[in-house]
Amino acid sequence: MSKKKGKKPPRRDSGVNLGVEETFKDYFLQYASYVITERAIPDIDDGLKPVQRRILFSLWENEDGRYSKVANIVGHCMKYHPHGDASIYSAMVGLGQKGLMIDTQGNWGDAVTNDRAAAARYIEARLTAFAKEVAFAPHLTTYKLSYDGRSKEPVTLPVRFPLLLAMGAEGIAVGLTTRILPHNFVELLEAQKAQLRGEEFKLLPDFPTGGFIDVKDYLDGAPGSRVKVRAVMERGKGKSVVIRQVPFGTSTETLIDSVLKANEKGKIKVSNIQDNSAAEIEIVVSFQRGVDMDKAEDALYAFTDCEISLSSNSMVIKDGKPAALSVSEILIESTKRTRALLRSDLEIELDRLEKQWHLKSLVQIFVENRIYLRIEKCETWVEVLYEIDRGLEPHLDRLRRPVTEEDLVYLTEVKIRRISAWDSKKAEEELNKIDEEMRKVRRNLRNLTAYTIEYLDSLLDRYGKGRERRTRICSFDTVAAVSVVERTEKLYIERKAGFIGTDLKDVEELGPCSPLDDVMVVLQDGGMVVAKVADRKYVGDNIVYASLLGPGERDTVLNLIYENVETGQVYAKRFTVGGYTRERRYELGPAKKKRILLLAVGSSTFAHIKLRKKPRIRTDLYLRFDDLLVKGRGAAGITVTKHRASSAREISEAVYCNRLDLDPSELVKAGSSGDTIEKQGDEPGSGPAAGVKPNGAPIDSDQRGAETQKALFSNEK
Repeated sequence: MSKKKGKKPPRRDSGVNLGVEETFKDYFLQYASYVITERAIPDIDDGLKPVQRRILFSLWENEDGRYSKVANIVGHCMKYHPHGDASIYSAMVGLGQKGLMIDTQGNWGDAVTNDRAAAARYIEARLTAFAKEVAFAPHLTTYKLSYDGRSKEPVTLPVRFPLLLAMGAEGIAVGLTTRILPHNFVELLEAQKAQLRGEEFKLLPDFPTGGFIDVKDYLDGAPGSRVKVRAVMERGKGKSVVIRQVPFGTSTETLIDSVLKANEKGKIKVSNIQDNSAAEIEIVVSFQRGVDMDKAEDALYAFTDCEISLSSNSMVIKDGKPAALSVSEILIESTKRTRALLRSDLEIELDRLEKQWHLKSLVQIFVENRIYLRIEKCETWVEVLYEIDRGLEPHLDRLRRPVTEEDLVYLTEVKIRRISAWDSKKAEEELNKIDEEMRKVRRNLRNLTAYTIEYLDSLLDRYGKGRERRTRICSFDTVAAVSVVERTEKLYIERKAGFIGTDLKDVEELGPCSPLDDVMVVLQDGGMVVAKVADRKYVGDNIVYASLLGPGERDTVLNLIYENVETGQVYAKRFTVGGYTRERRYELGPAKKKRILLLAVGSSTFAHIKLRKKPRIRTDLYLRFDDLLVKGRGAAGITVTKHRASSAREISEAVYCNRLDLDPSELVKAGSSGDTIEKQGDEPGSGPAAGVKPNGAPIDSDQRGAETQKALFSNEK
């Protein structure tokens, strides 16, 4: 009996076509991998994205000391970069504006003023001396085929400097983003030296635009890091402020737009803005008369791009895969690579010197011992090489390497002029000089860390001038927007129609407000809504209470009496607004249909509740709210009465004591046991209110304990 064999899934290399779902999945993974590793995320080895690496390599291939047209460089780069000239040109302009790797000539635009660069045919570029020294070494470079297989391009450049941290990087890939803030040139080299010595170091961002920076949340550039950056401002003439430096990531254009938008929304009062920026930034913001200038400056920080927050997410490509590293980890990796490249450079140089010494020694032996005479009678090439080899045999102890066939061929190419003009003394001096160079290289290899530090010092000496820190590190408090905005408008309320706003006419005035204020509204049916101040907004019919709600007023205690329309029971409770979402309706109790009888603000409130006339029922009840615990806004509260009420109103302490025939000194004593009753008050029917009998008579202090136990017992049943 044969066994049924299950079908195996088709393999990619089996020639079987994949299904639609598998095909799309395969294509998507290929695309995502390509975008991450070949377009958007920089490689940790050289700190460059592929397009940047190809641009620098094209400049290196065309390097002759003179400027080249950017259009020519872009065209040359297209044989390495398959995404068109526009992407190459924009990336090259970005590199040129950083001023570190590309020496520019012409109008390259300005990221601070948002001026665009001239067309590629008008501007020119070449590599800086710094770039040629730290980023290129053909003998240290590994190459790969370009996208069309016609050319070879570097896998990564042998950069011997933390270029990624110096220039910064931004990129968006499939499911990944990177944002590495730029750091100071000098501080990076000093940090590398400290790391090589085994000392601690700390790196903080430094922006070419200057400004102030608060780094208390800069967690070494790891994911989740954040810094706050402020513009540099100074007081101008009269009611004006002059902006001298803008935050990194903004421009004079975007900053002015943010000021104008804040002015249109009424958050600041600006009369005029002048942009006098040229070689230096100068934006003059003039304010209206009567404006407090201290508040005006704070308002610029709170409502405009004069203060922005920048996040940092140091995502890089390491060993062909994306990796999230901190700034310190990136610097350590860069320092290790610099040290390794310098080692490789020294080893290659030592091998070159040894080969040079070997060849010069061979020539010296060949000439001084007249070995060239042995080949006069040779008739074949083999005989020539054989005679030279035999002639060298007695002198092999003077050599440091074995003699190869290539060495024998090299000796046959020694020119007669060189033999006839041979100077033994000069040849010996040349060998001694090469020996001295080899000893120096070997010494550097033995002391590689010290040699690396010397290399970094040389970079500092030659290229560090003029690259001092521009961004000033300081600590500044966040400006609370509500504390600096001016309340220049008036808020009105149309209770019956359910509208609030600043443009309502001939209705009740609620008070002064600002565009940042929130308004809390309680409706007759027991709903609560918090809304932003607007020109005209509908919140719900029959508004019974409305007030501006500041950040500290969420904990304000509100006293509420309401009626369950379906059962007729009357409830009382104390509550706070608490957290909320704007425009969302919240119910002040679990009953589906409610009617608000009283809503009052205060910690010590007394109320009179008027019941509907009914035989053998007293119609007057008196309530003291501070006998009740503060509950959430959705709690039911305690049951005041099971009979329907016609109205409720707030009364004074004197009236409360007079109606219940109490001495005011007894109020404190009377309030001591009310908390126990309130603990059962989250659901309807939890017992009588503190200080009230169902028939309206007061509970005296001797009776309160017994009434409390009775209420608890009945509620438990």
